[in-house]
Amino acid sequence: MESKMKYNIANEESYQDGQIIFNEGSPGDWIYVILSGSVEISKDVRGQKDIIEKLQPGDVFGELEFIGGLKRTATARAVGETTIGVIDRGLLEKEYNQLSGQFRSILETIVLKFRKMLDRACDFIRRANPRILKALPLTYKDRQAFVKAYTANVSAGGFFIKTENPLIPGDQFLLKLQLPGAPDPIQIKCDVIWTREKEQSQSGQPPGMGVKLCKISKKDYKLLEKYIQASEADNQSTNS
Repeated sequence: MESKMKYNIANEESYQDGQIIFNEGSPGDWIYVILSGSVEISKDVRGQKDIIEKLQPGDVFGELEFIGGLKRTATARAVGETTIGVIDRGLLEKEYNQLSGQFRSILETIVLKFRKMLDRACDFIRRANPRILKALPLTYKDRQAFVKAYTANVSAGGFFIKTENPLIPGDQFLLKLQLPGAPDPIQIKCDVIWTREKEQSQSGQPPGMGVKLCKISKKDYKLLEKYIQASEADNQSTNS
């Protein structure tokens, strides 16, 4: 593999679809390169999962924590059967320590600034697209038949759909969402960002898939936005 030729691989690790490679907040001792499969990088923001990036073969991850001496700033999860190479830490440290102290200090400063920018960006996204806990009925077509399901939460940017048979991350599909009081369901083209399989579910975290809105008419988007704003106002009045 080309990635093996570019990097000194100390060990190879294999993961099944959905397996966690490392969790946000865990020690960041190693740098990895994807040899096959894919890796989803996500961050927890106020109890919600935000997808940062989906990495492909040849991509390197875990380098921020190595350089900055930080705990993991995000969670890495395998998408499909995935093999990663653990880059030789001893050789990396030797090469890193050969850099001047001044240059190492600059690199570490860049890493810390990037982490702060990432935290602020995720927080801004969360504020820009408030998420409400609502079970709204919807239908969509998978590879075999039409499926009836419900949302667990809703925002103007995407939903979490409760289902024991989620689609695959990267799949695009058309769903019809029924808003309360609306005569007809609104139609939305969505992109599957992440999934939670049945065996990964637990109390308060049902199986399903997080989807992002890709295409929706202006009329339907206004209806969705109006519904979310009204629901937020109701929640605030109830809690005040």
